[in-house]
Amino acid sequence: MGFVTIWYNYTHMAYGQNNVFGCVANFLRGKKCIFCGSFKVCRTQRGYVRCRKKSCGKQKSFKQLKKEIALVQGFYQQQPAYRLSRDLGLDYQSITRVYQRLREALYHVAELEGKKLSGEIELDEAYFGGRRKGKRGRGAKGKSIVFGLLERDGRVYTRVVEHVSKEELMTIIRKKTRKGSVYYTDTFRSYNSLKRLGKHHTVNHSKTMVDKRTKNHINGIEGFWSFAKHILYNYRGVSKYHFPMYLKEVEYRYNHRNENLFKLFISIYFGYVSH
Repeated sequence: MGFVTIWYNYTHMAYGQNNVFGCVANFLRGKKCIFCGSFKVCRTQRGYVRCRKKSCGKQKSFKQLKKEIALVQGFYQQQPAYRLSRDLGLDYQSITRVYQRLREALYHVAELEGKKLSGEIELDEAYFGGRRKGKRGRGAKGKSIVFGLLERDGRVYTRVVEHVSKEELMTIIRKKTRKGSVYYTDTFRSYNSLKRLGKHHTVNHSKTMVDKRTKNHINGIEGFWSFAKHILYNYRGVSKYHFPMYLKEVEYRYNHRNENLFKLFISIYFGYVSH
């Protein structure tokens, strides 16, 4: 299926009023500035959409604009670059550059927007990549170690770590959580000093996932690991170098799961701020 056919299907869907893609309808008609959101735009003889607002004044090729919005849509739908390249008939490298730009931006946005977690917080580590499963802290050769903090009914924060030592994990916990919170973990020894920061409840995973007596559990963060691995599986392998950016993409998707993610990705990619 060629780019023109897919683009027609995409724009037809985007013009709908009650779906996630409706937010770009005016951009696709060339009636709204992709950079500032102003409706004071005009079409130039060269086929550009130019903003007439004095504080903006930017312009962009209408053809290029449509193509880039299609690529952001592919990113939103978690389409691998090789598949989108085949479906749209576009250069693979140009698609990967758009995806890379988005992930780099999401990495910084995710780091900057996070407030300290508070209330009831679940903590856990997970191993990503590699072929060999190993015990915690051992046998993790070739894997990326991720430490996660999840605020129940709230946000998650993730960090790729070198080790799961008490010093490294506690440094992150102090920086990203409010003192006086209630912490839930398994019985891993690196969490033993958590009682200095707030209440600390544990669940022994070698016996049960939920403590029958206290009802303590860390099912929330365990669920996030499943969510992350399901998304990352679509990419069929991620290098260790790029893994932190893919991880932050997953974190951002989770934290904004109740919002229009496509609109947020458009905003981040083009710098557009909705009014």
